[in-house]
Amino acid sequence: MLNMSPTACEEMSLTPHLFYMPVRITRLDTELLDSSYEEAKSLPRILIVWSGEALLYINDQQYEISRGSVVLCDSGQRLKLKPSTSLRGIQITYRCLTADGSEQRGLFHPEPLHRCLVGILRLAGELEKVWREPQLSGPFRTQQLWIELLEELYQELSAMKQPSIYWLEQTLHYMETHYNKDLTREQMAEQANVSQEHFSRTFRKNTGRTFNAYLTLLRIRSAQRRILVGAPDLNTLAQEVGYKEGLYLSRKFKEAVGLSPTAYQRKHKRIAALNLNHTASLMALGIIPELGVYTSWLEYSSKKLLVDTSQKFNPYGQTPSTYYEAIAAARPDVIISYSAAEVNKSLLPLAPVLELPFMTMNWREQFLMIADIVDRRQKAEAWLAYYDQLIIRSNHRLDRELGCRGTAIVWEIDTSKAYCCSSSYGRGCQILYDDLGFRPPSELLEQGISTRGYVEVDIEAIASYPADHIFITALPSYPGDQRHVDRLFRSPRWQELKAVRHKQVYLLNQPEMFCGYDPISSQAQLRELLRALTSRHK
Repeated sequence: MLNMSPTACEEMSLTPHLFYMPVRITRLDTELLDSSYEEAKSLPRILIVWSGEALLYINDQQYEISRGSVVLCDSGQRLKLKPSTSLRGIQITYRCLTADGSEQRGLFHPEPLHRCLVGILRLAGELEKVWREPQLSGPFRTQQLWIELLEELYQELSAMKQPSIYWLEQTLHYMETHYNKDLTREQMAEQANVSQEHFSRTFRKNTGRTFNAYLTLLRIRSAQRRILVGAPDLNTLAQEVGYKEGLYLSRKFKEAVGLSPTAYQRKHKRIAALNLNHTASLMALGIIPELGVYTSWLEYSSKKLLVDTSQKFNPYGQTPSTYYEAIAAARPDVIISYSAAEVNKSLLPLAPVLELPFMTMNWREQFLMIADIVDRRQKAEAWLAYYDQLIIRSNHRLDRELGCRGTAIVWEIDTSKAYCCSSSYGRGCQILYDDLGFRPPSELLEQGISTRGYVEVDIEAIASYPADHIFITALPSYPGDQRHVDRLFRSPRWQELKAVRHKQVYLLNQPEMFCGYDPISSQAQLRELLRALTSRHK
């Protein structure tokens, strides 16, 4: 078998060509293992078990072997077998040589491989038969089968040596998107190209669950999410998540959740909101979540709803462990988060994670979905109807005072960078562009802000984005960082901007208010933007 490094040509000439040549192939037998030791002590061996069970001693180290076990022995290792049931398999003694005839080490693994691919057992059986009766095939069939067997063994070893996270991530992703299909551990192990035992061991080590338990968790969490937003009848729901009928789903649901699907639907739910916007949406409905993210501005603006310290969650600066523990302590029935959050997968053991896609679902739609979860749809619709009346009155006033809206841009200025967003990111842009009829300047559209969601530039580059109205909602916190802004305001390019000359630059500097993309923040942002536009505030 040729084994060479696919690197540069000069390195290829230095890499030895390895040839693996079988010397003897025999059926597994206790006496054969002992009697062949002297002959094979300088040669590597491969043991492949077709059926039965036994204790194998490699240099007095005990291992259990059974169907699918493969032992890759180095030269000089003493093997002893103690079968517990009738054992069937083969022992292959072989040489590993270089082109100059020197002996090399063969395939090796310090302990038996278990539950190897069925293809390995098939090839080993056919190889033993052809070796024993060469007249049954052509002259090169033995070599062909031998090389195919080595290839399979090499792939098995490579799969075990590669970082488990690689194939495990692929497996988990496949399960998360196909949990409603008839998945088995055997299928997933074969797809991952690892043995079933290695698959199970690695899967449990990294997820804390067996394959079947994790698949059940995915199905039950999916059923919970469907129930939260209005599920179909139980039989239809069962088929949606991968079960054949509703009665079985109901039983598995109760085992996992402690409640039947109907009782879960009616239950008053403890909610963990993992971002500011969803916390604010709940507060607009008169609900304080069991765990939520707050700014001082949000708490002050909703002072009628008192927030306990234990209900505040700071998602920043946490380790994965402390993040998980803080959420677990709230004992949530539902976790609300954005779909882009990578940490969501790790929270599945705690509760269903309702993921809201902020780039494709605006704040109104998110607000209504959250209202459905807490059974306050009517209150949410009334809130939005009131907000729409504010928009109508605001547009009438702007029609009188501004007439044609023109273009507008909103900047947040940090220590050395400035950020501008599309309406899908909020920051007041959802009001200017979606509600009040302003347009983003062409320079933003050319940079694809509609698909990306935001633009990041150096502070001095703000002058390269002319607009009829320029809003600055955040300025650097420390006086020393203000020098970049001062340099911008003194630059000739800034002074030449139409918005500067017409006094239509608005320094609002209320970052906590404008970072929100929710009902409470949007209403406050509307009032602040309208005040700036109608008072020519500079």
